[in-house]
Amino acid sequence: MAQTEALDLIRAQNVSLEARFADRISVNSFLSRRLVSFQANKDRPVYRWFKYKEGFSSTLVHYLLDRLNLHSGRLLDPFAGVGTTLLTASARGIDSVGVELLPVGCAAIEVYRLMHSAESQRALPVLARWCAEQPWRATTHSKPFSHLRITQGAFPEATQLALEKYLGALEAEPPLAQKLLHFAALCVLEEISYTRKDGQYLRWDERSGRRQSRKPLNKGILPSFEVAITKKLAQMIDDLQLPDRLLAGFEAPPLSGTIQVFCGSALDWLPTFESASFDAIITSPPYANRYDYTRTYALELALLGVDDTSLRNLRQQMIACTVENREKAGLEYRFTPEVYHKALAAFRKQVELQTILEYLEAQRRAHALNNQGIPRMLKNYFLELALVIFDSARLLRPSARFVMINDNVRYSGIVIPVDLILSDFAEQAGFHIEAIWALPAGKGNSSQQMSLYGRQELRKSVCIWRRNS
Repeated sequence: MAQTEALDLIRAQNVSLEARFADRISVNSFLSRRLVSFQANKDRPVYRWFKYKEGFSSTLVHYLLDRLNLHSGRLLDPFAGVGTTLLTASARGIDSVGVELLPVGCAAIEVYRLMHSAESQRALPVLARWCAEQPWRATTHSKPFSHLRITQGAFPEATQLALEKYLGALEAEPPLAQKLLHFAALCVLEEISYTRKDGQYLRWDERSGRRQSRKPLNKGILPSFEVAITKKLAQMIDDLQLPDRLLAGFEAPPLSGTIQVFCGSALDWLPTFESASFDAIITSPPYANRYDYTRTYALELALLGVDDTSLRNLRQQMIACTVENREKAGLEYRFTPEVYHKALAAFRKQVELQTILEYLEAQRRAHALNNQGIPRMLKNYFLELALVIFDSARLLRPSARFVMINDNVRYSGIVIPVDLILSDFAEQAGFHIEAIWALPAGKGNSSQQMSLYGRQELRKSVCIWRRNS
């Protein structure tokens, strides 16, 4: 089939798929990119400590729980991030279970949970002393920062020396204070480094001496470690001293719902959970946008002790959202035969998706893609999420709802309606598609896509699927 004919077929099929779900698609004026991202959390007590751009806001979770009319029971987030869904649900008396692959997210959840406990106040005097006296400056004990290959040279020499003295000195403090002091350091790594998170990788300041693949970056004057960490400790102290009534912007302790966190891949953990044991799922998986969290959070992962081998393993364990992801071996043995074969059949018979994959594969063979790994990434992405959706149908009680936040994407000039393809999987898994909420403002395209194919706004969606009785 000629390229023009293939593109016309894809566009026609996308129009047909859009028409099929048209009565469920609506613009929700309450939603905004600020709510469906970290932005609405960045000024909130405790959440503001660590900038996790891939998360969404507590306000969004409150809104969803209200719309689901969920006031008790048990909620699951298979891609828990820094735990916003878990903490918000728990504050409302709902038990929650989260699965998170990245150690960065698991570390943040642990600290945020500590902030809801009465024992967090015991760390206040230590934090106040460190903020005022900077005891690491006088220590003779340093703990080396174990760099990954991709983080070498990230700090000015004086900054790294100060960071290493800080890491050495905190080991003399009680365990709770150690956790908070260590997390404070994790929160300032990007600020004091020559790096900036940029989706698919770390961008490097030209002063680092690293080769630049894009327009040179200059972050301006970098704060010293002492300035950055003292500011962060002061912020933490302020939030810990807030009266409970002011912590409503966060979720004031105590949490009335239990929280369980499983560190690892959703593809490994979901099959181990009991059938019909959850009353809702609210989650946002990695998007099919080539973003590589193991690179963007490489500094934080290095601080948490992840080495180069472990980093590569984490990258391959992620839902296939980067061009380096390979096909995961043994998926058929992780899930029950019924779940696996139904998910595989749904994936194979999703006509619009298969046409897109065939077109992109032809583009790959013609060397017309800017990265040869795109077709493989998308194939594995949708197959893996099909497995998550089908196993989630097993895990949810009848009439329970699954809420998924995701972005549509564009490759080689064609829009991939991620929300509609996944909704088709959900229907085949036994869900009723209640709503596909679109944000009032869509997402733009990359400069490369726009220069080659023009601008086309992409829908960002919140899908609500109800488990059939």
